[in-house]
Amino acid sequence: MDMTGEERIAAPRDVVWAALNDPDILKQCIPGCQSLEKISPTELTATVKLKIGPVSASFNGEVTLSNINAPESYTISGEGKGGIAGFAKGGADVTLKEEGSATILHYEAKAQVGGKIAQLGSRLVDSSARKLAQQFFADFSAALNGQASA
Repeated sequence: MDMTGEERIAAPRDVVWAALNDPDILKQCIPGCQSLEKISPTELTATVKLKIGPVSASFNGEVTLSNINAPESYTISGEGKGGIAGFAKGGADVTLKEEGSATILHYEAKAQVGGKIAQLGSRLVDSSARKLAQQFFADFSAALNGQASA
């Protein structure tokens, strides 16, 4: 599954960059995130509980940041195991461009799923992934707007 998109965030690029590297902000914004801990400057561990169609599972995984070009871009990749529900792995290239006082966040993501989740069919998995991405960016923008006004 491949997804690309752009989000306009009403914050300067350095603020958006800092938020993309802040486990507390990311934990608030990642749908179903139970825990997110930074174990090194480029590695995090996460537990995320998701429901996709009839399958509900808790995924434990690791996230790695690479190709870091602060504050312009990085690659984020991860893999999570959800027991009998299966696994998910993927990554995204994220680029930040300044546009006046706002930032354009562009992403190109690829993901793979296996196990029971994969048996649900690509349409359901794709639409669920798009909804989760939309929810993340809505929550991320809201968190940054709340931070800017605080």
